[in-house]
Amino acid sequence: MNRIIITLTGALALSTAIPAYSSETCICQPDNVKVSRVDRAAYKCQRPAKKERLFHSDAVEREIKRVKSLLTNPKLAWMFENCFPNTIDTTVHYRTGEDGKPDTFVYTGDIHAMWLRDSGAQVWPYVQLANSDPQLRKMLEGVIRRQLMCINIDPYANAFNDGPTGGEWQSDVTDMLPEVHERKWEIDSLCYPVRLAYEYWKVTGDASVFDQAWIQAVDNILTTFREQQRRDGHGKYKFMRKTERAFDTLSNNGMGTPVKPCGLIASSFRPSDDATTLQFLVPSNFFAVSILRKAAEILDTVNHDARRSAECRALASEVEDALQKHAVYNHPEYGKIYAFECDGFGNHFLMDDSNAPSLMSMPYLSDVDVNDPIYQNTRRFIWSDSNPYFFKGKAGEGIGGPHVGYDYIWPMSLMMKAFTSTDDAEVAQCLKSVMDTEAGTGFIHESFHKDDPSDFTRAWFAWQNTLFGELVLKLVNEGKIDLLNNI
Repeated sequence: MNRIIITLTGALALSTAIPAYSSETCICQPDNVKVSRVDRAAYKCQRPAKKERLFHSDAVEREIKRVKSLLTNPKLAWMFENCFPNTIDTTVHYRTGEDGKPDTFVYTGDIHAMWLRDSGAQVWPYVQLANSDPQLRKMLEGVIRRQLMCINIDPYANAFNDGPTGGEWQSDVTDMLPEVHERKWEIDSLCYPVRLAYEYWKVTGDASVFDQAWIQAVDNILTTFREQQRRDGHGKYKFMRKTERAFDTLSNNGMGTPVKPCGLIASSFRPSDDATTLQFLVPSNFFAVSILRKAAEILDTVNHDARRSAECRALASEVEDALQKHAVYNHPEYGKIYAFECDGFGNHFLMDDSNAPSLMSMPYLSDVDVNDPIYQNTRRFIWSDSNPYFFKGKAGEGIGGPHVGYDYIWPMSLMMKAFTSTDDAEVAQCLKSVMDTEAGTGFIHESFHKDDPSDFTRAWFAWQNTLFGELVLKLVNEGKIDLLNNI
């Protein structure tokens, strides 16, 4: 995805490109909590006016009221109310398809296309509320059905149009279709839809989404993963773009840097949509192991398809074994750690990127145990100046990445650190840092400059907004109200 770096004044100037927000007053505390007039003036609701919201969920509104009633921290309550519903307020386009089934197209915020990764992550926090809101449940079903349809259009594409409309990247040197917005091959694009469908099924018990489109998608996922193990040559995927930005195209005539087949799956691009340096992207391979096993469980229980289930489990085990053999690096300071990327030739790229799946986020997205000693070593490594994309400045510290460049920290890295932390003090510090760098907007941005939070990228980024709401809700449900209110 292309990014625009803007200052706070620039964000205000670009108001026509982002949703128009209302001037309703957010009542961000219970009635018995006294808040100054200054605070009341500062904490104006930043949600769109009710008539301009794209989707309404009674369950989400009830949850906002419940959480607010527990929070005495007015800024946190204000940010939660702004952020948690941002996906349904501004990005969800729900309708009924020609087949009479739910169909939901989800914008990735300020880019009006549907990324398989972003859309799956954006609606994820609402799944836990699906049983108390039939409309919300239908909307989620619609996202899953749309994602399966997209996979079956082109399993190598990362982002799709709402129909065969074409778009700005149709000139890319790859097998573009008019339904495809962008065709960057990223492993996680096929992982997030399975993660969402599995969780939806577990929470609601609704197995209706696992129909023939699901079976076809499983076949496409298996075929694509196997092709990208590169055992039979480079495979049919190639990608080149005319660009001044090195990370937006692939070297070697569109095939990327060489890999040696070893069981791992090549990912030409990262979840940041940046080209990989070494194509065996480790966090995404861990994610693939997890979703292959989830797919196998669905195939066994719902579809009674022993053959496909066995194929999923066998591929998961193959990739898992290869990760332990090829992705672990013995660092002179931190001991055994997971590399960010490797190539099967014995080369390792040691860093972490902020976009998930990342090394930091592995226990959140995959089956990596948070107490795994190698993960804990990796965690210490990536949150240090040994990671070339760890930045520390006057405004805060955290992980960025080449997508926005030097000195820009992604709040997502802080939130993933909190999601994967076992230390309440660390969680509180991460949340405080996110709250301190919202630049007076009440929303979470893609990134902020390490010395100046008013210098940020993307004024409207629904994934990070909803992720912040998910984190706050998780802590509330764990009974950590005091932690939140004492920030």
